[in-house]
Amino acid sequence: MPTVPPTPAGPPSRGADSPDYPAAARTAPTLDALDAHLVECRACPRLVAWREEVARERRAAFRDETYWGRPVPGFGDPAAAVVVVGLAPAAHGANRTGRMFTGDRSGDFLFAAMHRTGFANQATSVSADDGLELTGIRVTAPVRCAPPANRPTPEERRRCAPYLARELELVGDGVRVAVALGAIGWQALLTTLAEQGWQVPRPRPAFAHGAEVTLVRGGAAPGSRALTVLGCFHVSQQNTFTGRLTPAMLDVVLRRARALAVA
Repeated sequence: MPTVPPTPAGPPSRGADSPDYPAAARTAPTLDALDAHLVECRACPRLVAWREEVARERRAAFRDETYWGRPVPGFGDPAAAVVVVGLAPAAHGANRTGRMFTGDRSGDFLFAAMHRTGFANQATSVSADDGLELTGIRVTAPVRCAPPANRPTPEERRRCAPYLARELELVGDGVRVAVALGAIGWQALLTTLAEQGWQVPRPRPAFAHGAEVTLVRGGAAPGSRALTVLGCFHVSQQNTFTGRLTPAMLDVVLRRARALAVA
């Protein structure tokens, strides 16, 4: 569940509307502190305007609900061995419920697969208080506010990057596998990992469903680490409704992630 229960978007903390505000996240001492910082961020005017417009006007099916309408924290095991990196919250999904991939069909597809592969205690994800628990896995995104047309700009992605970077650091050395959903998630993840000192091959590996690349940090020195990045088509309806991504295909990726995490 989000650290802060879903509430209407309120006034920002001092400095939260500054373009430099996300950079301060790099010093958050805990995941809870990171989430508390994140939900106050207003650094991207276009995204703030859109997420709050959606929260005010609401879709007819959810007209009686109070939308979250704020940046969305990561969700799942705080000591995960596997991290799943998507793109951004959906306008009437996570932007409504306050939890990653919750309340829309993309989340239904993803969490059902996590349940089949032993990462989730249930196959559905409808609200932040529905009892869903993840074990050994965490879901996050490089952009934390719902973008118009699901398309954040490069500048918005760059500005939001400190949140993903710090979350990966705080989850810690137990992370063995990162699953990137879609090309943008793949690019953002590899950029963040390279900035953190992981040895990303050059030229940078191209995204593909089933792509697999193992990164090393620390070289041959004692205490060096390895991290495997897996590519998977995004769980968007554009992919799942057309059969480009099937449940079996997603299960293969998650089972591979599990195998690598325990190897």
